[in-house]
Amino acid sequence: MVETKAEPLKVKVVVGDPNLIDWSDSSLCGILIQTPDAMGMLHDFTTLFEKAKRHGVVSCCGTDLMASVLLKPPGEMGADVVLGSAHRFGAPLGFGGLHAAFFAVKEEFKRLIPGRVIGISKDSTGCPAIRMALQTREQRIKRERATSNICTSQALLANVAAFYAIYHGSEG
Repeated sequence: MVETKAEPLKVKVVVGDPNLIDWSDSSLCGILIQTPDAMGMLHDFTTLFEKAKRHGVVSCCGTDLMASVLLKPPGEMGADVVLGSAHRFGAPLGFGGLHAAFFAVKEEFKRLIPGRVIGISKDSTGCPAIRMALQTREQRIKRERATSNICTSQALLANVAAFYAIYHGSEG
């Protein structure tokens, strides 16, 4: 999928061993890594993400949400962007698809991401309330420059995943 999306944008995608990255290549703008990998092997990419940061390269890590509960999560390793599927949180593969996903970024990237950002706040009476944050990114305000263009949703499966996480607690 990455190569398919990159081709029309004339972005060169290099697939290979992350230990062989040529950090002197000035055209290198980002790395996408996965843990557990396709063979089920777990990796600690802390050193790799530190190198990426030193060279001004954005680091993105695909991960298994359940693995992140039990092991050192990519955010703690230093990844700038972390993404993956939430299907293991209460909706097994036999349930069918599509599944809810998760997409998290460091604070410095939050105004660059697509989608709506929902946060917890307080209403005028001081009671807890849910609100849409960063509304200046929305189509109704920014029109053609909007970064949020929500047309579809996997709200049911996102709720199933959230309730699964709440039920099992912080220790998994």
